[in-house]
Amino acid sequence: MQIRYSLENFSLYFYLQGELDQHYAKGVKDYIDNILEETKGYKKVVFNLADLSFMDSTGIGILLGRYKKLKKLSVSSFLEAPKVNVEKVLELSGIYEVMPKI
Repeated sequence: MQIRYSLENFSLYFYLQGELDQHYAKGVKDYIDNILEETKGYKKVVFNLADLSFMDSTGIGILLGRYKKLKKLSVSSFLEAPKVNVEKVLELSGIYEVMPKI
């Protein structure tokens, strides 16, 4: 699992690559949380899932946890470009009701 991020025009982007499952959950959560705390000036956060090959319910939990954290800060969060297999998991979870796809 690899993650990189960028800040562009007040939008913080996280690019997730590989598999987001229980094995990588803590590391992903900690990494994203550290970046959210250290980075200033963003008004929205976008999780780009284009290179995510697999995600299970643990991954949904990671995303929802970040959503709750960002909501407390009045920061909008979005999902972007999931592959078909990841898209199915996202749709079944109902996550698009709180984190829209852009």
